Amino acid sequence: MIRAILTAVFTLLVAPAFAQAPFWTSEWPDTDFSKTSVDFVDIIGGGPPRDGIPALSDITVVPASVVTFPENEPVVTVEIDGATPRAYPIRYLTWHEIVNDEIAGMPIAVTFCPLCNSAIVFDRRVDGRTLEFGVSGKLLASNLVMFDRETESWWQQFTGEGIVGEMTGVKLQKIVSWEESLASFRERNPEGEVMGRPANYNRSYGSNPYAGYDSSNRPFLYNGENPPFGIEPLARVIVVGNRAWPLARLQEVEVLEEAGLRIEWKKGMASALGTRRIADARDIGSIRVFDAATGKDVVHDVAFAFAFQALQPDGEWMVGE
Repeated sequence: MIRAILTAVFTLLVAPAFAQAPFWTSEWPDTDFSKTSVDFVDIIGGGPPRDGIPALSDITVVPASVVTFPENEPVVTVEIDGATPRAYPIRYLTWHEIVNDEIAGMPIAVTFCPLCNSAIVFDRRVDGRTLEFGVSGKLLASNLVMFDRETESWWQQFTGEGIVGEMTGVKLQKIVSWEESLASFRERNPEGEVMGRPANYNRSYGSNPYAGYDSSNRPFLYNGENPPFGIEPLARVIVVGNRAWPLARLQEVEVLEEAGLRIEWKKGMASALGTRRIADARDIGSIRVFDAATGKDVVHDVAFAFAFQALQPDGEWMVGE
C-alpha cells in the first residue's frame, strides 16, 4: 500500500512534465519523437525509471521434474513444434516483465504486465533483424510500454504495436502461449523445461508486490473509461483478436463454443495478483483456446477488462444473451 501511494504521488508530480516529448530526450536521446501514433500526454511514468525493472536476456532452464516451487503457481507456456516445451514462471516475470529468449531458432519475448494481467509472447524479428526488449518505465492506459534497444522505439505490450519512434505502426507477431499451473504444465510435459531462478537479482520471487490488486475497485494509474455491461474494470476477460469473453462467464460452464472457437477453463491455478504469497491466492483457473474446426491452439490473452476497453476500444464484448 505504501509503495502504491508513493508511486501515485510521484506520478502526479512528474506526469505534467512528461506531457511533451522534449522532457524525455535526455533519457531517450536516440528515440525519434517525431514519429508517434499516440498523444504524449497519455504516457506517464510508472515509478521505476528506464530499466528500473530489469528485463532478462540470458536465462537458464531446468527440467520440469526438479522444480520445487508450489504447483498451483502460474507459468506462461510456450510449445513450438520441434522444441522442448518451456514454461516461464510468473513468479519471475512479475519482477522482470520481459524475458528475451530463443526457442528452436525463434527469438521470442515473453512479456507480463502485472497492472493489466496480460501475458503475451512475441516473435522478436522485425524486417530481417532481431530486437531485444527492455522495460521503459512508462505506462499507457496502465499498460507496460516496452522499448527495443536497437532503435529505442516504444511498444505497447497489450497490442504489440510500435507507438513511438522509428517502429511506430509496426506490429510484432504474437506467438501462441497460455497461462497454466506448474502442475498442469508438468503433467502434460514431464520432460519439459522451466525457466530457472534469475541469478544476481535480489527479488522476493514467489511473492506478489501488488497484493490485493485484482480485488481492487480501480486500476492503478488508470483514468480511462470503465468496461460496459457492468463488467468490473479488474475482472478478467479472455481476449482473442478483437473479442473479449468474461472469465466469470466461462467459469460457470467450463467450456464455450462460439465464434469458431472452443474455449476451455480448468481449475487449479492461483491468481498472480491476489495475496502477498502467490501460492496462497484464490484459484482462478487457466484457459486454453482452440480453433473449433482444427483443434489447434489459438493466440489469446487473459487480461483485465479495463485494458481491453482502453486499448481495443472497438472490440466486441462476448457477454452472451
